[in-house]
Amino acid sequence: MPAKNRDTDAAKFCLASFLPYRLAVVTDSLHRVFSESYQQTCNLTIPEWRALAIVAQFGTLSPTVIGQHTAMDKVKVSRSTQSLVTKGLLRQTQDPRDGRGRLLRLTRKGESTYARMVPLAATLEAMVFDDLNRAEVAALSRVLTKISTRLETTGGTDAGTVV
Repeated sequence: MPAKNRDTDAAKFCLASFLPYRLAVVTDSLHRVFSESYQQTCNLTIPEWRALAIVAQFGTLSPTVIGQHTAMDKVKVSRSTQSLVTKGLLRQTQDPRDGRGRLLRLTRKGESTYARMVPLAATLEAMVFDDLNRAEVAALSRVLTKISTRLETTGGTDAGTVV
């Protein structure tokens, strides 16, 4: 591309209308809203909530599988699941098929915490999407799925922070 065109493109660029930036800003805002509510209600961080929800959904899992379902890195999964074990929400046992591996499952306290968190998550989600109709929410979901699929197939999910 000739230098003149690049200079013109740079002069026209507006960060506020750059879609990856806008998605990052919305994500940060959502993270703050959900994080504050989860912390106040059940003393959980978002990574802890994600791990707890995945174990509640799928049953006994290894940390690796939790990471696959939550798209969290190994360190974040390890810290969040260890914290959940310390809080008495998950029980950790040795994986009988892999002496070095471990398996995690909900405790009764974990089940009751999860049961309290689900309505809160649903309420927060409803509040966030209150101004959208069902068709708009469905369209947004489809678009996010397409973007996620594209990033997964191109290896873009490991590229770091986007903005």
